Amino acid sequence: MKKRAERNRTITITAEEAKKLKSQLTKKVDGTVPTDKIICNDLLKVIDKIPNEMADLLIIDPPYNLGRDFGTIKFHATKNSDKYEEYLRSWMPKVINKLKANGSVYICGDWKCTSSLQRVIEECGLTILNRITWQREKGRGAKNNWKNGMEDIWFAVKNPDNYFFNLEAVKIRRRVLAPYKENGKPKDWEESDNGNFRLTCPSNFWDDISIPFWSMPENTDHPTQKPEKLYAKLILASSKPYDMVFDPFMGSGTACVTAKKLGRHFCGIEINEEYCLWAQKRLMMADDNKAIQGYSDGIFWERNSQTTKK
Repeated sequence: MKKRAERNRTITITAEEAKKLKSQLTKKVDGTVPTDKIICNDLLKVIDKIPNEMADLLIIDPPYNLGRDFGTIKFHATKNSDKYEEYLRSWMPKVINKLKANGSVYICGDWKCTSSLQRVIEECGLTILNRITWQREKGRGAKNNWKNGMEDIWFAVKNPDNYFFNLEAVKIRRRVLAPYKENGKPKDWEESDNGNFRLTCPSNFWDDISIPFWSMPENTDHPTQKPEKLYAKLILASSKPYDMVFDPFMGSGTACVTAKKLGRHFCGIEINEEYCLWAQKRLMMADDNKAIQGYSDGIFWERNSQTTKK
């Protein structure tokens, strides 16, 4: 077992906890909608047994075209985009079939695979509405190249004339450094004991996300864990309370946990049992603590600007 610093809050699981958590995982699918379930299995072995059009929102974070060790599974990068696109085509159409006619899809990628993602998404008959780029600040950088500090999320829908999007739910609270007044009163901003702030509409560039690290209670040892705040934006913008959020590459469970914290139903599939156990423990922790770092009182805060309750 790793020896961790005293203030390290990374989620760990004891042998006794593991036994209990394993009993809560779903191994098989029987053709009914697996509501609020973590399915510990190979996606391609179970996807056909999940009813079509059961999800309001898909959040997909597949392996990127990079060499990566995921514990019991190793993903090997291909030398050309054609082979990676073959991999995407092996599962993406089946996953898209699980989406309702008025549903939305968010698919994560990096600069190496984002063009492949775009092509295969469009092959599946989806309409791409936007490409979100978010600042992924982690790592020390490269010696002979620019540091990779960005990732993409493609936003697509089945029907561009009929989909849900809640702009008010994802506005950002930004600090006002040069407040403008009209007739002596704040114009489009508000005064508070903690400073002056304005609610602004979000763009497709997000620079307010913090990657999970050892001092954050959501952190696990997963090598590519996504932040809860990142997925909270997707879930609040593109789903309603009690909607179904489906994540076919669940990892350590961020989409499912965030969906639960925000009052949505969820379903996640993950082949790695250890990751499933982390996710199941996070879901149990969410029963007592629904806090999402950087999001409080219905507002997303700029990074490092939140001064009220967390």
